[in-house]
Amino acid sequence: MSRTFDRYASIIFLLIGVFFITESRKIAATSYGSNVGPDIFPIGLGILLILLSIKLFTEAVKNKQESRGGEKPDYKRFFIIFAAAILYIVLLEPLGYVITTFLFLLIGFQVLERGGWLKSIVIAAAFSFGVYYIFVGLLQGSLPGFPV
Repeated sequence: MSRTFDRYASIIFLLIGVFFITESRKIAATSYGSNVGPDIFPIGLGILLILLSIKLFTEAVKNKQESRGGEKPDYKRFFIIFAAAILYIVLLEPLGYVITTFLFLLIGFQVLERGGWLKSIVIAAAFSFGVYYIFVGLLQGSLPGFPV
């Protein structure tokens, strides 16, 4: 990407992160039967987005190279990941968090880097089960469980 695009994108992402934080403060602090409220995840995402946008902005300012050449955008990969994200949203409730997150990550890993199925399966499963255990088991939050 070009430095100019990266700078503008980082500013836009910074504003989106601030928007996430301000709007998530309007969500109720706790939910029924949960020690972790529904506002925690969007606040965390907003903070992460702000930090990553600051990193992108500093890298764009440091980088003296204007562009890497005439690379064309890879629309095929984009639309596969986009379709997977839509399916993730649609299937989250019926299939549960662990299964849909595992499938989404597996598809994403394979789209970004073909092959390495075993590594992709292990990482996707560890992340899905790990986040579910931490959020539901340790933090006593609630996520869609397994299908019944």
